[in-house]
Amino acid sequence: MAQGKNGREVLLKPLHVGISVPDMGASIAWYEQMLGFRLVSDKYFEQLPARIVFLEQGGFSIELFEVPGAAPLPDDRRIPSLDIRTHGTKHAAYAVEDLAGLMEKLKSKGVDVAMDIFPMEGDLVAFIRDNAGNLLELIQQHQEE
Repeated sequence: MAQGKNGREVLLKPLHVGISVPDMGASIAWYEQMLGFRLVSDKYFEQLPARIVFLEQGGFSIELFEVPGAAPLPDDRRIPSLDIRTHGTKHAAYAVEDLAGLMEKLKSKGVDVAMDIFPMEGDLVAFIRDNAGNLLELIQQHQEE
């Protein structure tokens, strides 16, 4: 655990993940329609300058950034096995109860599948891309019986 100024342990809890996108309207619609997120706030910050939106689902938030003139996502950042060869944040991961069922539903909606379901350390894992090509990992964790 991390320690605060007074030497006591500080609990760190995931709060949100930030994702830069080229088209805010399309990204809001994608996260709402594909993954069930809902819009919480939508603001423009002149000092950055950037439009920043927060979406929420299941107690977790996504912070989307739309910045004028931002560089596009490089092609190798769209492929999990190539993306890990570049330093930096790789993806957001979401725990799901029924990965096969979710993937079937997402595919029927036209989701871009980066890596279909595969086993990893007893879990089932898949990678999809959002409408801007950002990688998202979906994990069905192994349940001990």
